[in-house]
Amino acid sequence: MSYIRPKFRHPDMPKNKLGYTLDYYEGTLSTLCAGCGHDSISAGIVQACYELDIEPHKVAKLSGIGCSSKTPAYFLVNSHGFNSVHGRMPSVATGANMANSDLTYFGVSGDGDSASIGMGQLVHVIRRNLKMVYIVMNNGCYGLTKGQDSATADDGSKNKAGSVNHFQPIDLASLAIELGATFVAQSFSGDKTQLIPLIKAAMKHNGFAFINVISPCVTFNNNVGSTKSYDYVREHIEATATIDFVPEMKTITTSYDEGTVKGVKMHDGTVIQLHKLATEWDPQNRLSAINAVQHAKANNEILTGLLYINEDSKDLHTIMNTTNKPLSTFTQAELCPGSEKLKEVNAGLR
Repeated sequence: MSYIRPKFRHPDMPKNKLGYTLDYYEGTLSTLCAGCGHDSISAGIVQACYELDIEPHKVAKLSGIGCSSKTPAYFLVNSHGFNSVHGRMPSVATGANMANSDLTYFGVSGDGDSASIGMGQLVHVIRRNLKMVYIVMNNGCYGLTKGQDSATADDGSKNKAGSVNHFQPIDLASLAIELGATFVAQSFSGDKTQLIPLIKAAMKHNGFAFINVISPCVTFNNNVGSTKSYDYVREHIEATATIDFVPEMKTITTSYDEGTVKGVKMHDGTVIQLHKLATEWDPQNRLSAINAVQHAKANNEILTGLLYINEDSKDLHTIMNTTNKPLSTFTQAELCPGSEKLKEVNAGLR
């Protein structure tokens, strides 16, 4: 069955600097359960790309298997897309990025796709610092196979069937920081005010940008006793900062009456503006970020916001000194420079 959005839109819809209206960034109608947090994340991606004036045809969406991995069909229909096998999305993203670094890469995954079968892939894409946005839609269960606990389900959490999880959860945000991810954030699908600026900042980061989003499963994991339910997250959420993203280089201003403000400049001159709320926390200090996350966990809080960023990040292309020119644009003469050039290369290897 095909799900297509109505083509009619209000003739006076506002346009971004490229002349596109918001609907140009949308996808097909979602087939996920009504109220699914994943749809809110998709809407956040749409809004972020629209506000940043991103050309959709310069975006590549990649995913694995799971409810979350269906979502690339629901945003940026005018972009490139590849739905890979379970847990193998990072490899496909790496290959695509090395072949064409001109695109903005969105990797969309789930807690089953990343924290279980794809854990090895996630570990290595982090350590290679591939320039991409990696979003985990984390609901603590396997929604496609009727709600079994995933590796991120908290110890003591109760699923819809009444079973209690007795295993320690994998904390993906802490793991990403520990493994050296150069941009790590955590958010809640129901908080678009926080989520959209985080997605914008991640898109501008020069390296691997990891966002773990708590996204309740309304069908299988939104019950009393679940630590991934809407009610539980709303009651236990704690923000690192009030975040605003300034899309162009300009003076940083703030309307906040109290607290401190920290401006973090991105590589292209854009700025993440942080109104600091959490005490003794510095987003540019890895140890400070790890301590903040662990302190929140000890208090049964879910820490959200920008947890860690490394402004001096070098992406995989820079590390390997590879060309930034898309491989598809190389000419025959560049690919086959002749026998004399081959001799020169071989001589340099002796």
